[in-house]
Amino acid sequence: MTKHFKSISEMHRDNGFPDPEHPMLSLIRITPDLVLNFKEFTGDFYMIGLKKVKAGHWLYGRTKFDHDKGSMVFWKPRQVIEIKNLEFEEDGYIILFDEDYLLGNPLQKEIQKYPFFDYETDEALHLSPREEKIILQLFQTIGGEYDNNEDEFSKGIILANISSMLRYAERFYKRQFINRKQVTGKTVTAFNKLLESYIQEDQLSTEGLPSVAALALALHMSPRYLTSLLKQETGKTAQELIHIALIGIAKKRLRDSGENVSDVAYSLGFENMSYFSKLFKKETGKTPSDFKKQFFN
Repeated sequence: MTKHFKSISEMHRDNGFPDPEHPMLSLIRITPDLVLNFKEFTGDFYMIGLKKVKAGHWLYGRTKFDHDKGSMVFWKPRQVIEIKNLEFEEDGYIILFDEDYLLGNPLQKEIQKYPFFDYETDEALHLSPREEKIILQLFQTIGGEYDNNEDEFSKGIILANISSMLRYAERFYKRQFINRKQVTGKTVTAFNKLLESYIQEDQLSTEGLPSVAALALALHMSPRYLTSLLKQETGKTAQELIHIALIGIAKKRLRDSGENVSDVAYSLGFENMSYFSKLFKKETGKTPSDFKKQFFN
């Protein structure tokens, strides 16, 4: 049974760790002689980890962590986490901070824009030595504030460094996407083939509009990671590419046949005509009816 922790202190006590220095903030230092074991849990807090794993089992989002070196992982509140017999090659850090620790700070809103909190562990950020040094320095600065007596500046300094860490992570992920594209080929090609197959096999009429989640699952990725890759490769999100493909089919059918606009929309899985018309106009600059009139008046 998955246990839910409402506080970081509760999670510490349940796993045999000393109480954190702050009820809403914890910094766990990883050393090669440390073996981590966390029973499957969820919590009302964010976690960011920097570590070089040697052995063990790390589960996040229901997938196991791969043991590539120099990795960062990002957990969001209420995501399932499990750690068994995790051993490390070098020193590292795990920082935990409660959602309420961000109240009143720009990071409270800013953190929502980072998609990597929804990535799976096999989509972890793999750092180069230079990148790892940058992140390590940020953790060390946070550690210096965490260990000292708290004053009026402590929280602001800690949150500023967490914010910098996330911005660097966003930059480093873009580098990782570029490297991945060079090695494995374009994700958009596989995505488009899958989408084309979905349409040709008439899954639109049986299963409705294709979802990003279903297509990502077929490509063995998390939805947010797939969207990030496609955004890097095409400048468009997975959802936008789905819409473009469907509107492309709609245009062809409206141009080449005498079908009613509503028949075309429903056959493509759109149950809401106003939604279909809005998307169509966004892509073509015309309503479906006006588009059709060009060819049948």
